Amino acid sequence: MNPFEDMRMFCQVIDSGSFTAAADQLGLSKQFVSRRLMQLEERLGVRLLNRSTRRLDVTPLGQSYYESALRLLGEVEQVEQGIAGQTTEPRGTLRVSAPLSFALAHLGCLLPLFLQRYRDVTVEVDLSDRPVDLLGEGYDLALRIGTLEDSTLIARRIASIQRVYCASPAYLAERGTPFKPEDLHTHDCLPYGHGRQVQWRFEGQGKPLAVNVTGRMRVNNGELLKDAAIAGMGVTYLPTFIVGAALRDGRLVPVLDEFRPEPLTLSAVYPQHRQSSRPVQALIEFLRERLDQTEGSRDPL
Repeated sequence: MNPFEDMRMFCQVIDSGSFTAAADQLGLSKQFVSRRLMQLEERLGVRLLNRSTRRLDVTPLGQSYYESALRLLGEVEQVEQGIAGQTTEPRGTLRVSAPLSFALAHLGCLLPLFLQRYRDVTVEVDLSDRPVDLLGEGYDLALRIGTLEDSTLIARRIASIQRVYCASPAYLAERGTPFKPEDLHTHDCLPYGHGRQVQWRFEGQGKPLAVNVTGRMRVNNGELLKDAAIAGMGVTYLPTFIVGAALRDGRLVPVLDEFRPEPLTLSAVYPQHRQSSRPVQALIEFLRERLDQTEGSRDPL
C-alpha cells in the first residue's frame, strides 16, 4: 500500500461510516482495513478516529486529514484525466447534491438520459434543500438556486428559475385579489421556510419593496405549500417548476405579476479540484443543454 491508497481507504471509511461497509466496497477484509488505518495513525502520530462498539467518530484532526485527502486525491485524478486527454469518455462515480423539489421536477427524467449517454458514469444523488459542505461531505457537484455565498467553489450558470405569486380561484373569490404588495397585509400567506418573520420582496415603480407576510402555515417544502394553496389556504410564492402545472390547469391563478422580481439563477457549483473532472463537466453541459436550450438564453424554467 502507498500513502495515496491509505488516503483512499480512510476516505472510504468516513464516507461509508464503518470499517465493515468500507471493506465490502473495497473488496478487502474488515481486519485488513482496520489494521491499515491503525498503521496510518501510528505513522502520523495522531488519532484520526474514535472507535467504539457502536459507532465510529472522526476526530477534529481526522476531519482535517479527510478534507485534505479529498482535495489531494482530486488533484491526482485531475492529473490522470489530463494525461488521458479530453477526448476520453467520462467515467466514474458522481456524488451530487440537489434541491428536493427541483430534483423531483427535472432530474427524475434527465438523469436516466444522462446515464444512457455516458455508460461508464454512475450517479449518487442526495436530495436536500440545505447548502451542503462539498469538501467536508465529499460531494463532486451541487445544484443551487439563488444568490451564492462567496467561497472557493466554482459556479456555472445552468438556467433561470422564475417564481410566481399565486392562489386558488376559490381563495381569491372569498378574500379578494391583491393588486399591490401592501394588500397582502390583509391576506393569509403561505411562505417558505421557518422563522418568526418572513418578508416577500417585490419589484415595481423603479424600486424594490419588502412586505412582511403572515399566515397559518409555514413549511420548508414547496410541494406542501403548493398543495395548501390549491386547497384554498392562502397566497404563496413559489418557483414555476413547482406550480407550473397547477397554473396551466387553473387550480392556481397568478397574482401581482407586475411586481414579480427578477428570476433566480440555477447554478452548478463544484470544488476547484473537480474543474477538470470529465463526469462533472459532462453533467453540467448536459443540464445546460436540456434546461437552457439556447446558449445565453434567460428564459426562466
